[in-house]
Amino acid sequence: MANISYPTQGTCSYQIDVETNDAGEIVNVTFYGGCHGNLQGISALVKGMKITDAIAKLEGIRCGYKPTSCPDQLARALKALL
Repeated sequence: MANISYPTQGTCSYQIDVETNDAGEIVNVTFYGGCHGNLQGISALVKGMKITDAIAKLEGIRCGYKPTSCPDQLARALKALL
């Protein structure tokens, strides 16, 4: 099992905590700051997903004019875990 507290950059959320298991699956994701309802939804959707699958789905998503987003920051946190 691995855990990471990832300080985000360029988003309304300021930190993401990620917990994974030894099978390479996401157990729990907690966002701090940001759009609470949307981030709860993202957290629920990736729970149980393989880390590599979540990265493939979330990486590169942009928020409006910003070059990143909360989902993209989650992908970056997951990459840091690997």
